[in-house]
Amino acid sequence: MDRAVPSSANEEIELYMRTYYSLLRSSGEIQIKSLIETHAGMDSSLHIHARDEFPDMAALVYSSLRLPDCIKDVRLVLLGQSEEVFVKGGFGDVGRWQEVSAPGRRRKWYYDGQHTIAAFIASASDIDDLIPILTAYEIEWNKLNSLMTRTGAFQKIAAVIARGTDLTPAEREELARDLAINLGDFATLENIWANAVVTNLLAIGAARKHFALRLLAGSLVDYHKATQRWWHNIVERVGKLLAGRPVYFVSSNTHSLVNLISGYALSHEQELIDYIGEIQHQDLLREYQAIQAEEVKSRKENFLYYVLKKYCADPENAAACHDKECVEAETGVTYVRSDRYLDVDAQIFELNRIIPEQLDPRLPREGLERLRDSDAVIFNIDYPLGLAAYQILSEVTRNNDQIKGMYVMGKSATLNGRIGDVIIPNVVYDEQSQNTYLFNNCFSARDVAPFLVYGSVLDNQKAISVRGTFLQNRRFVELFYREGYTDIEMESGPYLSATYEMIYPKRYPSNEIVRLYQSDLDVGFLHYATDTPYSKGRNLGAVHPSYYGMDPTYAAALAMLQRILARETGR
Repeated sequence: MDRAVPSSANEEIELYMRTYYSLLRSSGEIQIKSLIETHAGMDSSLHIHARDEFPDMAALVYSSLRLPDCIKDVRLVLLGQSEEVFVKGGFGDVGRWQEVSAPGRRRKWYYDGQHTIAAFIASASDIDDLIPILTAYEIEWNKLNSLMTRTGAFQKIAAVIARGTDLTPAEREELARDLAINLGDFATLENIWANAVVTNLLAIGAARKHFALRLLAGSLVDYHKATQRWWHNIVERVGKLLAGRPVYFVSSNTHSLVNLISGYALSHEQELIDYIGEIQHQDLLREYQAIQAEEVKSRKENFLYYVLKKYCADPENAAACHDKECVEAETGVTYVRSDRYLDVDAQIFELNRIIPEQLDPRLPREGLERLRDSDAVIFNIDYPLGLAAYQILSEVTRNNDQIKGMYVMGKSATLNGRIGDVIIPNVVYDEQSQNTYLFNNCFSARDVAPFLVYGSVLDNQKAISVRGTFLQNRRFVELFYREGYTDIEMESGPYLSATYEMIYPKRYPSNEIVRLYQSDLDVGFLHYATDTPYSKGRNLGAVHPSYYGMDPTYAAALAMLQRILARETGR
């Protein structure tokens, strides 16, 4: 699309955004209920049944996974960029509140144990993400509350809790009927809420939800300060590893590259298999046996990386996980945990300390002995959300003179593929800047396909960087699809805006076609599909990637690491 989106395609979305930004100018609390009408009016692809009386389970699951469990007790949500902002707002003890987290979205949350929660936000994208999530949660909570009151389900749940036993199959069927959902949806609630499904439903039935929201500071300067403090935290801890050295910037996650480089999971295979036997993961044991017998196409390496993540999450394995970190340090890996600013961890990989024999066996070994003379590092970050990507890359490039490459791996929605596919764009329309970026993506299908088992690789694609996952509707998506756009995500546009400023002596433009072909910077984007918006309910809430999500993740990570190693040995 070589022009801005026609207003007819997104006027309802623009109205919704104008409404909440105008309300957030208030210095006091605003009520989420004042946004419900405009939220429903935009017909979000993630909340297609917002106006209906029956619950939209996909929207409820999506929002629940992106909010901490304590949200059921919360009335007031505070937004701020740093601890100093909260202090100025009269909440000086936020740092002593309980730190909580959500399984589906990285964000710094602090809960006072009563009815207030503080969220640290990194950019305006956090506002565009969080407000629709809270609104959807409140809408769906109150639908369930009404149904439970009307059908008597609240009293039935209270009786089950008083009895002290699990729901019987008959009670599950009756409860699902009372809540106007099917048994599959009820099973999804049991999956995401685990043993708390009955107590959570009791809380929903006990009272209607009325969120209040307060933005303590929202200026661009405040966001820049938060990013600078995030960077200063890194410099204070590992500044010597970055000073004056060539840098390959990677935005991905904090498990892929380190697993490919350290070799820990592969050298502790029996220990990991014994562990899944101990915790009675029969499905994983059967998968491992099928891999060993070559009955399935899955890669054993990806399987072991998945088990390792579960293994390290178990508190009983703390000693082994310390050993894992020691092995990683020996291969030149240094972690920097995020402080109370941006919830974005970082890793530094010293390429001259890589041990070729410990690399994932899918990576070529030829010429790696030359890395002993390299002074370059990989600077990898846990991928940020939306505009925070622009702020982080801008901060990194301002403080490093030798950026040799910029590689981004992230999740996306696909309009023409399937979940598990890898998408490689060379055109990006950015909603934030309204620019269309044309660039040479250093990756093609042949770089990824050898590592991908189940999905397909789609290169030469066109991507849209949207403002938020909820901030799109069917009409908006169809307009772009007619223009050939098939890849929907949030970070490519902001990263390319920062790339523009690495090339040109001015700020990125607005509403232009921007050609970045003349750049010598090696640039690569790889997106793996976790969402198919054209399939009703098939969003990131309803489709929860597990072991099979490792296939596209590691295919992309292998392609990136292979690219970096080849360029550095050639350099």
